[in-house]
Amino acid sequence: MTVKQLSVFIENRRGRLGEVLHFLKENKVSILSMSLADTSEFGLLRLIVNDPEKGSKVLNEAGFASTVTDVIIIKLPHIAGALQEILELISKNDIDIEYAYGLSVEAEDATIVVKTSQIDKACQTLKDNGIGTMSPKELEAL
Repeated sequence: MTVKQLSVFIENRRGRLGEVLHFLKENKVSILSMSLADTSEFGLLRLIVNDPEKGSKVLNEAGFASTVTDVIIIKLPHIAGALQEILELISKNDIDIEYAYGLSVEAEDATIVVKTSQIDKACQTLKDNGIGTMSPKELEAL
């Protein structure tokens, strides 16, 4: 099962991240998780938010370039090696991981956000192997 992720391209200059966060806060878009990667000229901010479509609209209207993409939030048991085993399963099924980052929620399982080269195949592989993923409804309940 997939959820929507908000991605924002921002100039790498002082205060720009704060501007993005300000617009989201003013429009009641709550951030559940974020990842920021940068170069000397720009940054790529990836966010799991309560309303990615609204967040994208607000930011686009404010002059930021943003997109909404599908990602998988994988539930991980608190067992040593659980992440490695899941990533190995994905790899054995010829699915590439494009990026991943953690999502911190108060839950029985840990969670990780994953973007793959074949999202539908990855979802089916996880489901076929009894690996839980977070649904949009579960995400909304946070």
